[in-house]
Amino acid sequence: MKKVTVKNLIKFRGKNDRTKITFVNNLKQEKTKSDDDSGGDYWISALSAIRNTFKNDDINLLDEKIELLLSKIETYDDKRIKDQFRRNLEIVSNFKEYDFEHLKPEAEIEILKQKKYQSLLTIKGLPIEAKPCHIYSFSIDKSEEIGGIWFVAQLDGFKKSELAMFADILYRYLKKNYAKEYFVNAKYCIAVDLYNGQDVSYKDIQEGKIPVLIESTLDDFKKYR
Repeated sequence: MKKVTVKNLIKFRGKNDRTKITFVNNLKQEKTKSDDDSGGDYWISALSAIRNTFKNDDINLLDEKIELLLSKIETYDDKRIKDQFRRNLEIVSNFKEYDFEHLKPEAEIEILKQKKYQSLLTIKGLPIEAKPCHIYSFSIDKSEEIGGIWFVAQLDGFKKSELAMFADILYRYLKKNYAKEYFVNAKYCIAVDLYNGQDVSYKDIQEGKIPVLIESTLDDFKKYR
């Protein structure tokens, strides 16, 4: 297999011994494809709106997306497509009341361009994909620091322990690629569940508020390789 996403690992955890074998075998046979762990294209409308709102610090972008989604719901007759747009609309509408400020440090941030070759991490001999939505640098008391945000979604949302797996991989991604230039601030390595609005930082993991699942999940995953 060329890569394993965080979402793959979460799905793997929910399977029994027999279906874990099938799941891993299917992963080996899959062609490499783009997967941002956000639920794929299904959630792209909500994801793009919220990513842009965070990046541009402009809540009005959500209103623009809401108008666009309402228009698409009226345009399409297919119930499946209408339901998809309605679910995206619900997420975007809910985020109009969301506190984006707590996701950022009290300092000016600079969004950094991510390089594609940096997105694969080797952990326990497995190629794990890390594709956060944004990474950014900032300065606090002359300390050059870096953080990141990873918006993710799936129907019915993630458990907090699952959401923490994204924050964990985000932290490892920043440590691997940026630790020589910046201090990786665990407080601002954050994963946000678009479906229910909850978030988890790597600091929550460090403080023992949420269990570490990556290591044990990968150990189990390797048994079925």
